[in-house]
Amino acid sequence: MRLRTVLATATAALAAATCLTAAGPASAHANSGNRHACSPSVSLDRFSDALDKTTYQGTFVGNFSALAVDGRDGSLAALSDRSALLKLESANTLTPEAVVPLADESGAALDSEGLVIDRDRTRLISSETEPSIRRYSRDGRILDRLPVPDDLKVAPAGRAVSNGTFEGLTLLPGGRTLLASMEYALAGDSGDIVRFQTWNRTPHGRFTLGPQYAYRVDTGLGVPEVQATPDGRLLVLERGFTAGVGNTVRLYVADPRRATDTSHVDKLTGQDNITIINKTLLTDIVSCPSLGATAKQPQPNPLLDNIEGMAITGRAHNRLRVVLVSDDNQNAVQTTRFYYLRVRI
Repeated sequence: MRLRTVLATATAALAAATCLTAAGPASAHANSGNRHACSPSVSLDRFSDALDKTTYQGTFVGNFSALAVDGRDGSLAALSDRSALLKLESANTLTPEAVVPLADESGAALDSEGLVIDRDRTRLISSETEPSIRRYSRDGRILDRLPVPDDLKVAPAGRAVSNGTFEGLTLLPGGRTLLASMEYALAGDSGDIVRFQTWNRTPHGRFTLGPQYAYRVDTGLGVPEVQATPDGRLLVLERGFTAGVGNTVRLYVADPRRATDTSHVDKLTGQDNITIINKTLLTDIVSCPSLGATAKQPQPNPLLDNIEGMAITGRAHNRLRVVLVSDDNQNAVQTTRFYYLRVRI
């Protein structure tokens, strides 16, 4: 997603600054015994800026909105929101190996945001323009398009806000359920409640609309990415930006399995008699060690940037290996940065 500035009231800005100030000493004390710890549940192994402001075969390497591992060859797919899919040798090396241009049915560019590599190695890619989810072949041909509920379409066709729809995309364990996260609330819904839409795979391999769930975001934040964990829960990124202060990025584990299907609930007011997705904070990235990172604009921690993509790349010592990536928006004051986390859920 293009860089967005969250316009906050003076009260909200003051509250955010107070939270960040209060979190600093407490986080430093909690991490004093482990220089890589972000929290008791998350540690940062390293980061890499190796691909920042580079090109490959004439394509700008950046604007990354999603990551996915190809289980067949171990490569890492990195999706640009400027309508390109880059193949990297692996999450560790980040060496570019191929690039595939993407387009819609008319040949127009996509605002491509979410990515899943399916079991047949086709690519499911969401665009937040309409929004849409299309299935692509490995060489970029459109094979299928999934249905989208009317309410989730961008106004005036629906109630979604422009640039705030299908940011996250993930396939749940077993491969039978696809889930997409809206970044922001629908018009008429409470501003801190976003909808997660699912699709169920049919015996013929197509996807039909499934249940929808409500997820409550922290004040002023949206959901840029979700990833399913091996046990059926979700890792959820929440993110925001305040000019002159910088980014806020938090990582949650969430469990949709007992949440109410809200597909037939017209307006989510926050007072509804429904069960929303339960979430637990794993870490606020501001609490991670900077490990020598530098920032090109004000940030509460120089490690931070516009983090937007996430992939689970494996497991080690009862922790998930998780890679995050920031979207530099092809902007001189932002960085394409990969973050290597270990997460205990």
